[in-house]
Amino acid sequence: MIYHDSVLVQLVGLLDRLPTPPPEKTPRPGRPRVYSDALFLKALVIMIVRRLHKVGELLAVLEEPTQEMRSLRELLSGPEGRFSTRRTFERRLRALPETLPERIGLLGRHLVWLLKPWAKTGRAAAIDSTVLRARGGVWHKKDREAGVVPHSSIDTEAGWTKSGWHGWVYGWKLHLACTVAGVWIPLAARLTPANVHDGRIAPLLIGELPQEARFVLGDKHYDAKDLKEGCLREGRFLVSPRRGAYPHTDSGVEVRRIFHLLRHRAIENLNGHFKALFDAHGSVPTKGQADTARFALGAVLVYQLALLHRHEDAAGGVSEATNRGLKAFLRAA
Repeated sequence: MIYHDSVLVQLVGLLDRLPTPPPEKTPRPGRPRVYSDALFLKALVIMIVRRLHKVGELLAVLEEPTQEMRSLRELLSGPEGRFSTRRTFERRLRALPETLPERIGLLGRHLVWLLKPWAKTGRAAAIDSTVLRARGGVWHKKDREAGVVPHSSIDTEAGWTKSGWHGWVYGWKLHLACTVAGVWIPLAARLTPANVHDGRIAPLLIGELPQEARFVLGDKHYDAKDLKEGCLREGRFLVSPRRGAYPHTDSGVEVRRIFHLLRHRAIENLNGHFKALFDAHGSVPTKGQADTARFALGAVLVYQLALLHRHEDAAGGVSEATNRGLKAFLRAA
């Protein structure tokens, strides 16, 4: 019988061929690590694709006596074929979200170099945040101020925000940057409680953008003088709607309208596509900032890996079809 690697095994295997962050300048205190960070990054990809949100669920799936699981266990084995303990998995996976923004930015820049999405368009990136509802109940302001948690299901690390589309939401914000082109490539990502203002996270997203990106398109939440000046120092232009009464009558209004439409088509579609892919239109499946960041940022990384896999499978080329069919592709994995 001839066994061909499943889509999941191929996605996990892609991690061995990706650029890696530079090593830490100062060694970590304590004993040297037996297992690399890449091993637990592979475990995270398996968890995201298979909708597993606890280490116990992951280890139970890996014990299945199938060729696919045997291949995955080999990819998750350390030196001399050793397999990590459950406690080590829990500890290292909990620390993984700290490194995910850097890895997402690195892979985003690699995808831009590989797919060349701006070959026929302007070199623009869009930034925005999307709200993710917290799991369990909501923590009302009066109870928070009194230090009272009415129910154990409430995620006390989440926050409140008011969305123009959803109204008041208790949960998290996934801050994203992506290409404005025929293919939406996630370039940077961060997760915060929902009450964190978009402008505070924008410099972190912009700092991960490829050098080629010359225009940064944002909504009115990014209309801040310090952000615009910071972009100018890096040779970029931040374009956002101007504050004040509508309609605006200045000479640049028509150009800004075009940019705003381009931003909307890119980042808003990516946000909706992302939520549909990873069942995030409802509440998140995790509790606490560390686990929710692992889920949300891990899902962004899997999205990037899926784009890379489809690009290699199609022998190159960039088109809008690169984003289509990802849901069926990941479900098949």
